[in-house]
Amino acid sequence: MTDGRVPLIEMQAVTKEYRGVPAVKSVDFALRAGEIHALLGENGAGKSTLTKIMAGVTGPTSGRMLLDGREVTFERPSDALANGIAMVFQETSLVPSMTVAQNLYLGQEKLFNRLRGLYIAAQQFLQSLNFAVDPWATVAALGAAKKQMVEIARAVLQNARVIIFDEPTASLTPEEKRHFFALVRRLKERGVTIVFISHALEEALAISDRITILRDGELVVTDDTANFDRDKIIRGMVGRTLSNELYQRRDRAVRPARKKILSVQNLSMGSIVRNTSFSIYEGQVTAVFGLIGSGRTETAKIVAGVVKRNFFYGGEVKFADRSVRYRVPRPAMKDGIVYVTEDRKVEGFFETMSIAENLHAAHLAAKPGIVVHTGEMNALAAEWSKTLSIRAINGNARVIELSGGNQQKVVIAKSLVQAPKLVIFDEPTRGVDVGAIAEIHQLINRLADEGYAVVVISSYLPEVLNLADRLLVARQGRIVEEFSPAEATEEKIMYAAVH
Repeated sequence: MTDGRVPLIEMQAVTKEYRGVPAVKSVDFALRAGEIHALLGENGAGKSTLTKIMAGVTGPTSGRMLLDGREVTFERPSDALANGIAMVFQETSLVPSMTVAQNLYLGQEKLFNRLRGLYIAAQQFLQSLNFAVDPWATVAALGAAKKQMVEIARAVLQNARVIIFDEPTASLTPEEKRHFFALVRRLKERGVTIVFISHALEEALAISDRITILRDGELVVTDDTANFDRDKIIRGMVGRTLSNELYQRRDRAVRPARKKILSVQNLSMGSIVRNTSFSIYEGQVTAVFGLIGSGRTETAKIVAGVVKRNFFYGGEVKFADRSVRYRVPRPAMKDGIVYVTEDRKVEGFFETMSIAENLHAAHLAAKPGIVVHTGEMNALAAEWSKTLSIRAINGNARVIELSGGNQQKVVIAKSLVQAPKLVIFDEPTRGVDVGAIAEIHQLINRLADEGYAVVVISSYLPEVLNLADRLLVARQGRIVEEFSPAEATEEKIMYAAVH
C-alpha cells in the first residue's frame, strides 16, 4: 500500500482453477478499510470467483488471503461471516418457500422466537432501508427486483465489516437504485467496506473510491476512480473501445413494419394486467419500457403461455391471424412464440446439465422424440456456441460453471433453436458485460433484419432507445403510450411511465 496502511483484505498471487483451467490467475488485490471498491471486467473475467474466495464460498487453488494482516482460510461462508465478510450474490441465495422475514433472520434465530415480533422487526428494518417489501410474503412470490432487495437487506442486517455486492442493481428501478446508493454511502459513513461488482460503468464511476479491472482472470489495473473515465474502463476490460457500439442513438433508418403477427386486445390478468392492447409486426424490434409493477413481464408471459389470463373478460390474443389461448408454453412454442426469461437461473436453464444437454432439451420441447442422438446433440451445441460465441471451459462444462453472460447466451440459444417467428426478450442484457451486450444487441438487430418479430422488454432507457423501431410504454398494467425513435427521448419515456 502506497499510504503505509495495512489493507483490510489482501489477496496475494491468488489462483483458482476449475478442471485445470484457471478462472483467476495469480491476482494481487488489496481492499482498504472504509472504501467503496468497484471490481469490473467482462463476464468470465474472474470477478465473482475472486469475491467468492473472499466470502468463503470457494477456496483458492494457490495463493493466500490476509485479513487485518494475518493469513486466513475460510472453509465455508459462515467462516467468512464470523470474520465480518458478507456477500450479496448476483443469483439469489434465498429460500423460496420461506417468508421474507424468515430469510432475513435465517441463521440468527433465538432459542424462542415470537413470530409477531420477528415480522414487526423485519418490517421496520426494511422500511429503514426504503425497501417496499412485504415481510409476510414468501420469497417464491416475489419478483427479481424484490428478491434482490431482500438479499441486500440480509447482508446489511448481519452488521458485516465488509459487504460484497455482486450486480446489486441489475433488477432495480432508477428510484430503487437511488435508495440503494444512498444506503451504500450510509454504510461507508459507518465504516463498512464495500466491494461493488457491476456492469453499469456509470454506476461504478459515480459510487466508488477505487476501481480494479480484471481481464481473462488477470488483474489489469487498480487505481483511484478519479483517474478513470468510461472509455478507459472499457479499454481495460476488453482491450479496445466499444463506445461507438453501445447505447448510441443510431443513425440508420427505422425498419418498416411488415405483416402484423400479433394482436392483443383488452388483455387482463387480475390487477396486474388491465385491459391492455397492442400489436407486434414482423421485421421490427418493438421495445417495451416500464417500471417494476407495470405489468410488462406479465403481459409477455401471457402471450407466451407461461401464465394464464383471466378466463372471463380476459381479452383476445391473435397470432398469425388466429385467435389463441395458451395455457402452457409448449403450444406457443410450436406456433412460433418464445419467451427469453429475465431470471435465467430460476427459469432459463438446467444448471447441472451441459450446454449440449440444455439445447437438446429445448429442441425436444419443440419437436418431441424418444431417442436422444448424442451426435445430433453435440452438433447442435457446436453450431449455436459458434453462432452466439458461447465460451466455456470445455465442451462438457455445466451451465452453472459458465459466466453470467455465457449463461444468458445459452438461454437465448435455447429459445432460438425452436425456430420461432416471435422472440420476446425480457431484460436480455441484465447482469451482462459490455462485450456480451454488444453481441446480444447485434443478434437482436440481425433477427429483425431477417424478418423475425422481436420484442425487447428493458428498464434501461439507453438500451431501449438504441434498439427500438417502435417503443411502447407500460404503466399500471397497460400499454399507455407509443413512440417512434425520432420523437422518443428519455424524459418523454419516463414521464409516460410514471404519470
